[in-house]
Amino acid sequence: MLISEIYASRQGEGRLVGEPSVFVRTSGCNLRCDFCDTPFTSWNPTGTSLAVDPVVEQVVQASQTSALPPRAGLDADDLPDAISHVVLTGGEPMLAKGIESLCEALAELDYHITIETAGTIDRTLKCDLMSISPKLSNSTPTEQRAGQWAKRHEETRHQPDVVAALIQRHDYQLKFVVESDGDLGEIEQYIDSVAAAGAPVEREKVLLMPEGIDADVLEKRGLWLQPLCQQAGFSFCPRMHIQWYGNQRAT
Repeated sequence: MLISEIYASRQGEGRLVGEPSVFVRTSGCNLRCDFCDTPFTSWNPTGTSLAVDPVVEQVVQASQTSALPPRAGLDADDLPDAISHVVLTGGEPMLAKGIESLCEALAELDYHITIETAGTIDRTLKCDLMSISPKLSNSTPTEQRAGQWAKRHEETRHQPDVVAALIQRHDYQLKFVVESDGDLGEIEQYIDSVAAAGAPVEREKVLLMPEGIDADVLEKRGLWLQPLCQQAGFSFCPRMHIQWYGNQRAT
């Protein structure tokens, strides 16, 4: 599989925010969103081709907490002896050849496995938390590269049958990227479509995240998004890694 990077950090988003984790970032994506913050795995996928065993070896090496980047306000005494969480992310990790074997190998080593996916591909694999980020219409790349990916993106991004299958088999969170309050209606429609596909969504597992890669922008959008989450019965999802480390790789 094509691997962009493997590194230790702390989960910055979702229900496990703050959890020391080893991130395995695969390269390659079937969507290529307008606001993609990892273009080196989507628009210009780069990385190293690795088999499962070398990936696992690097995960084990990175799982030593000494590999964690420093974070202000965190006492070293609060760190575990070793990192027990692994996050498979991308790009789109469900595209990666051998992803099932990788999950199997990590599970045998008792790692907690989170998969961060857009919810467009269904594969049967071991996973402790399926972190699904369905893409709304605000993700369509209408201007990038003369809009040549827009049609394909629109035809691919909404797969309620796939999302329904994934959340029926796994513990999950649905993480939506929000640019404006107008996105809330589309989110409700998305949830309804998943329920119609056979899997009613637990509203407390729906997380709304402000779009942005700048701490100030995220803070301003969070001011109006957080009360909207409370009104709708959703959870607010800040991007804490941006606040901790800024928008940089391997964090």
